[in-house]
Amino acid sequence: MATDLSSPTLLLSRNNTSAPRFHQTRNSLSLYRTTYPLSNSRTAIPRLRLLCRTSGTHSTSVSDVEFAAEVGQHRLSKEISPSSSPSLSLSRFQSLLCLFPLPQFLVQVPVANIRNFCIIAHIDHGKSTLADKLLQMTGTVQQREMKDQFLDSMDLERERGITIKLQAARMRYVYENEPYCLNLIDTPGHVDFSYEVSRSLAACEGALLVVDASQGVEAQTLANVYLALENNLEIIPVLNKIDLPGAEPDRVIHEIEEVIGLDCSNAIRCSAKEGIGITDILNAIVKRIPSPCDTAKLPLRALIFDSYYDPYRGVIVYFRVIDGSIKRGDRIYFMASKKDYFADEIGVLSPNQLQVEELYSGEVGYLSASIRSVADARVGGTVTHYNRRAENSLPGYKEATPMVFCGLFPVDADQFPELRDALEKLQLNDAALKFEPETSSAMGFGFRCGFLGLLHMEIVQERLEREYNLSLITTAPSVVYRVNCVNGDTVECSNPSLLPEPGKRLSIEEPFVKIEMLTPKDYIGPLMELAQDRRGDFKEMKFITENRASITYELPLAEMVGDFFDQLKSRSKGYASMEYTFVGYKESDLIKLDIQINGDPVEPLATIVHKDKAYAVGRALTQKLKELIPRQMFKVPIQACIGSKVIASESLPAIRKDVLAKCYGGDITRKKKLLKKQRLC
Repeated sequence: MATDLSSPTLLLSRNNTSAPRFHQTRNSLSLYRTTYPLSNSRTAIPRLRLLCRTSGTHSTSVSDVEFAAEVGQHRLSKEISPSSSPSLSLSRFQSLLCLFPLPQFLVQVPVANIRNFCIIAHIDHGKSTLADKLLQMTGTVQQREMKDQFLDSMDLERERGITIKLQAARMRYVYENEPYCLNLIDTPGHVDFSYEVSRSLAACEGALLVVDASQGVEAQTLANVYLALENNLEIIPVLNKIDLPGAEPDRVIHEIEEVIGLDCSNAIRCSAKEGIGITDILNAIVKRIPSPCDTAKLPLRALIFDSYYDPYRGVIVYFRVIDGSIKRGDRIYFMASKKDYFADEIGVLSPNQLQVEELYSGEVGYLSASIRSVADARVGGTVTHYNRRAENSLPGYKEATPMVFCGLFPVDADQFPELRDALEKLQLNDAALKFEPETSSAMGFGFRCGFLGLLHMEIVQERLEREYNLSLITTAPSVVYRVNCVNGDTVECSNPSLLPEPGKRLSIEEPFVKIEMLTPKDYIGPLMELAQDRRGDFKEMKFITENRASITYELPLAEMVGDFFDQLKSRSKGYASMEYTFVGYKESDLIKLDIQINGDPVEPLATIVHKDKAYAVGRALTQKLKELIPRQMFKVPIQACIGSKVIASESLPAIRKDVLAKCYGGDITRKKKLLKKQRLC
C-alpha cells in the first residue's frame, strides 16, 4: 500500500537526469517532472516520471518511455499530466494516479487527430519489420512482450516468413504537443492475398509504400500502388533496408518516379531493422495523411473489413466506423443478413483487444455480440443501429473471383460434417475462399474449393489440417472452363467429369491472364522462352531502367497453375518477380483426357488439356501411375484416352512366382525354358 501522496516524501523536480533520493520509509513513492521529446519537433513534452519503493531497499524506476508504453496501450490518449486538466490539482492527480488504472484518465482524441493507414509492399520488402518498429517506438507494445513479426499471429506465418492475414493495431503518438491516434493495418505482400490488401485499403485514408532499397520496384509493388490509387489514398514512399551494403536508394527513387509516377522528393529513407528514420515516418503520417471526415452525428454505418470465429464468444467482427458512433450495449443491425444483436463488447486493437465504452466515426475497432451463425456477419457488410437505421448500406467490397480450383476430401468419411463446419468458419476469416459440395466415386463426399492462387490453396489446406485437426486428400488444381453447347447454352465447368459429351459441345473457352514479369536484362531470354512454352501470347517489353525490363504476356491460367512461378524463379536465379490479372475467356482447342485403369475410367484423374499437349500429359500420367499403383495377381493396363482413342499406355505386370530362384548357374537356355513355361500357364 503506497503512503500518502501529499506527504513530504514526494519530490517534484525538473531534473531529468537522475531521480531524487527516497526517505527511508517502508513504502514510498516519488514523482518528478521531466521532458522527453517524442518527435523531431523542437517542442519537448512535459512528463511525469514515477518512482516506486516497495518494502525493501531496492527502488523501481518507470522511465518516460515505459510510462508512454503503458499509456499507449489504450486508444484514448492525451497528455497524462496535471497541465492537461487545469481543474485537476497536483495532489488530486497523484492520488488518482495510484488509486485508478491509467485508462481512466484517457479521453477521446478528436477526429482531426486520427490517422488511418496501411503498409503495402512486395513480399519480403520489410513490412512486418517496419510494423514491429512502429509498435515499439510508439510504446504500443512493451519491450518484454516484443518479438519478431509481432502482428503475424499464426504459426504458419512465422514458419514461412510471410504475412497471410491483415492485422490491425492502434498506436499513440505525440507530435508538437498534440496527441494523435494512429490506426495501422499490416497487409500481405504475395499476389495470392491481394484481396486482403484491397480490403485494408478501403478502411484507410493513406498508405506507406515500402520499397526495398536494394531490390527496387517489384511486380507486386506496382499492383499495390494501383490498388491504393483506385481508393484515392495518400501514398508516402518509404525506402527500407538502406543499411544494406547493396542498397541504392538514389536508383530506387528514380525507378519509383519513372515506373509509378510518384513524386519522391520527400521519400523517407529508413532501416526498420536498425530503427533508422522511424520517427520521420511517424511525423510524415501525422502531417501528410488526411484525417477521416467527422460524421459522428449521422446514423451509424460501420464497414466490416475482417472477422473470425471464437469458440467461446462467437463471431468477432473487425470494423471501421464510417458514420455515427457505437456504444457498448447498443442494439445493432447487420444490413446484409438482416439480423440484429446486442453489442456485448466493443473495443480497439492495440494490438491486443482492449474494451472501450464507445467508438466514433473514423475509428477502427472490434465488436462481440454472441453471434453464433457465421453467415450473419460477412466481410463487406454494413453495421447500423437497430432503432436508427441508415438509409443506404456501404458499397462493401468487390467479390473475389477464384482462379484455381481443387477438391478437398476427408481421409475418413466420417469427418465430412467437421470439414463443412471448418470451411464455413475459415471462410469467415478468409473471404476469398469459395466452396461447394462435391461427390467422387473414388473418394466419397467432399468439397470443390476455389482459391486465388496456388499459395492460397496451400495455406488453406494447412490451416484446415492444423487448426481443425482434419486429414485431407487434395486433388490436382484446375480452372473454370466455359463450354458453348450446340443448343446455345453456356456451361461453366470446373470439374472435368462434368464436361458435356463431345457431340453436345460446340467449343470450349479457357480463362486467360495478363502476366507482367519484372526481371534483370540478363534473364529476358529464358523467361520469354518459358512464357512461349506455356502457350503465351507476347504483348509488350519495355526497359524500366538500364538494367531492368518489364515483359508482358497473355497466357492461359491453366498453364500458370502448375509450376510456372517455380520455373520463373529458377530461370532467373530468384531475381524476377511476377504479377497477374484476369483478362477474360478465349476459345482454345481443348479436349478431355481420360485415364483408364484395367479398362475402367477413373473420373477423379480426368483432366482438360490442350490438344497439342495431350500426348505429353498422358504419357507423364501413365508413367507416374505405374510407379504408384501396387502390383496385382494379374496384369493391369493403364491407358490415357481421348474418347475411345488410346494415346499413351503403360502396363503393370502381374505378381509371379520367382521360377529362376533355383537357377543359380547353368546355361541361359534353362532359364528361358522356365520363363516360357510360366508364360504359357
